[in-house]
Order: sequence, then C-alpha cells, then structure tokens
Amino acid sequence: MNEMVRITARDMVAVALKPLKAGETVSFGTGEITLKEDLSMGHKTALRDIRKGEAVIKYGFPIGEATEDIPAGAHVHTHNLHTLLSGEKEYEWHPSFPGQEKREPATFLGYPRKQGKPGIRNELWILPTVGCVNDVAKALAREAQKLAGGSVEGVYTFTHPYGCSQLGDDQDNTRKALAALATHPNAGGVLLLGLGCENSGIAQIRPYMGDFDESRVRFLVCQECEDELEAGMKLLEELAARMQEDHRTPCPADQLTIGLKCGGSDGLSGITANPTIGVFSDKLTAMGGTTILTEVPEMFGAETILMDRCETEELFRKTVSLINDFKAYFESYHMPVYENPSPGNKAGGITTLEDKALGCTQKSGSSPVKGVLAYGEHAETAGLNLLSAPGNDLVASTALAVSGAQMVLFSTGRGTPFGCPVPTVKISSNSPLARKKQNWIDFDAGRLLDGMTLEELGEDLLSLVLRVASGEKTRSEENGFHDLAIFKKGITL
Repeated sequence: MNEMVRITARDMVAVALKPLKAGETVSFGTGEITLKEDLSMGHKTALRDIRKGEAVIKYGFPIGEATEDIPAGAHVHTHNLHTLLSGEKEYEWHPSFPGQEKREPATFLGYPRKQGKPGIRNELWILPTVGCVNDVAKALAREAQKLAGGSVEGVYTFTHPYGCSQLGDDQDNTRKALAALATHPNAGGVLLLGLGCENSGIAQIRPYMGDFDESRVRFLVCQECEDELEAGMKLLEELAARMQEDHRTPCPADQLTIGLKCGGSDGLSGITANPTIGVFSDKLTAMGGTTILTEVPEMFGAETILMDRCETEELFRKTVSLINDFKAYFESYHMPVYENPSPGNKAGGITTLEDKALGCTQKSGSSPVKGVLAYGEHAETAGLNLLSAPGNDLVASTALAVSGAQMVLFSTGRGTPFGCPVPTVKISSNSPLARKKQNWIDFDAGRLLDGMTLEELGEDLLSLVLRVASGEKTRSEENGFHDLAIFKKGITL
C-alpha cells in the first residue's frame, strides 16, 4: 500500500496517508521519495526541488507560492508556502463539463406535502420570531415532548438572538430564513411564536411565506394573550393531532434536495470524503434530484472550475457576482478576504485557501451548475446549485436548510458533533476519526484508502442517504442535537 498519494500527475507534492518519519523512503503511486522531515497524516512533502517564488501544484492547480527554496522530501506547509490570491478579479467563461447520463430515480419513504417536495421527517417545530421569546419557546418545547410519538417524530425549537434591532438586508435575511423554515417540508407542524413589538414579527414574516398549507402552521403573539404557555400548548396539540394523519409513502429520489458542506477539514478531506460526496451528487442529479454547494469564501481559489461548469453565460455571470460580492462583503468591514484556513485546518495539513478550496469544491462532482442562489433563496432548479453563504459550519448548514435542503451531507477530517435544523450526515475523511468518534460519524470515507473505489463509496453513500430520507436517524439526531444560526450581515441597533 502507498504511504502517500499524488492526486494528479501535475502535482509537485504528495500527501501523507499516515504519520511518517524523516529518513523513510515512501511510495506515492508512480514513484518513491525519501523524507527529510516527519509528516503528520494529511500533510504534504515536495516531490522535487521547488524554487523560491515558484507556484506549487496540488489537485492539478496552484495552491500558493514557495516563500523559500524547498528541497525534495521536505515538508510543504505554512512556513514555506503562501497564498497567491488577491481581491476582486475579472473572469472569462470557458464552458467545460461532461454530458450527464440520466439515471432512473431510486425511491425513499417520505411524507408528501400539499406544496413543494416531500418531507423526510415529520417534526413539530416551534420557531421564535425574536430572541425575546426564546425561553417561552424552550418552555413550550419541554411541555410538548408529551406530543411526540406515532407520526410526530419529534418536537424541537430553534432559538436565535435576532428578529429585532436589525436593518436592511440583515433584517431581510432573518425574515427569509424564518419564513423558509416555517414552510419547510421536514416540519409537519410549525408554531411561529412572536412577541408583538419586534421588527420582524409574524405580520412581517408571513408575506415571505408565500402560498403555504395553513393546516400545518399556527401563529401566536405573546403580548396579545393572557397566558402564552397555555395558548401555545393548545395550538401545538392541534398541530400534533393533524400530524398523526401523516404517513410515509414511496417517493422518487428526484424529489430530494441535499445540501453539501464540509468543516473541520484535514489534508485528506479533498482526497476521500469530498470526492465521495461529489460522486453522490452526480448520481443524485442524474436521477433528477437537486444538490446545493455553499461556503463561498471556501470557493476562492477554485472558483474558475465552478464557473467553467456553468451551463449558461447568465449562470456564469451570477457565479462571478457570487464570488466578487462576497469579497466585497469582507472588504466592507475592512477584513482580510483570505483569512482562512482555520487553525484546525492547518493542523490537519491544509496550508492555503487555494489548498482548502480545491478540496472543498470536490463535493460538487463533475455535473454542470444549473442554479446560483442568493442567501434565503429556495432551490427551484434540479441539478447542482451554488448558494451564497459563509463558511461557518452552522450558519452555512442552516442556509442550506433555508434553501430547501431536506438533509445536509457534512464531511470532516477532525470531527464535529453539531446538528442543524435538518438531518446532518457526518462523513469522515479518515478511518481513525470514524473509529474514535462513532457517536459523531455516520459514514467512513477513509475506506477509500483501504481499497474501496470512489464509485463504490458513492453508491454506499447514496444508499445511506435514501435510508436517512426514509427515517433512519443520524448520529446527531440520536444525540438530540438540533441548532439554528441565521447569517448576521449588518449592524445591531
């Protein structure tokens, strides 16, 4: 078995598949190299002498520039490599993507809805419109646990600190997010809980909800009733009784929308877990399903790959705006555009943002980009979509749910326990993590290094997604982890 992997024939570095010692002669598929320094798993070594100022190639693309001469066998990382990225850029469209063969949709057992796609859960949700009623929402959720059972698969509240003292796009984001969650297919019943004097109260959020099934949503303004707990429980009991009429029925997989996200990444994430998700994405979109890729700041350095896969010039222009608008967002707050990767990423072997981005975008597979979405915009076009949202794990995962994802696939090399408003499948990049954190990890993509193929892993992941869509619990669901984080984009009054 090879101790290292060279991802493409152009690459000037190889990645350690396990901890390695200085002086060892190790193989990387097409050759051998004698290491001059110790390497941790996921870290890189130079396969030839690299001159100061020379672009270093990984994934077949530059991941930065050498800041000093690097001899063959030396460790390549933050001490001798820095980013080549800069501010806003001019881009050209060079469309290039393979044709996609259609595939007969598989089926899952879901909950059909009057409007939109089926739910993969039938949960009762309590959504506060403003942080002032968070504790009321929590009290209602505790009392309403007695309503869970049968077709009511759980009772949850998603608290947050927003809904008031916001302006402009920032306030609009909150309204869009809450409205989208209030009409999400995974919620068989929703109580939208307001205070009564907030900027984004029920009266303001309701128009954002569009045409919705009124039998599944109730509204309560706490300032307008004598006992909000008594009134809230009455409404929740009505919703739960209605939900008991719901039952899982066979649904085609083209009715699935799956979010794609990574976090706590390491040097193997772009080699095992993210490519596995990419194979899955291609398989689902070939069935007519929908996938959504987000984390715009973690596209910087690999954005031209996505731009060239845009199906139309209009989508290309939208993707250019997606990238440059996010750079302008950083600059508007006088913050560095390329303050990435995180300390954990660097410890795991990721050196520059280009290194991270080229691994991150592997989750998109090879299919064409069919849609480009603003934050809070619902995914209406089948196929691969790009979504404007930051890289922060919970903010981005919530954004995927807000855009209609019934499930999120989350790859990680270092591990994370959180769950977002929808089932969150954790996919490890390496088998040691999967063995160590069995209470967090749902799928081990590290098996690629033990002989499984990407095709086999992609099929295995598709099977897991269909089982989760049919009711199998993720580890984060078993742990009771359900959280919400709305994208904060502006001042607080």
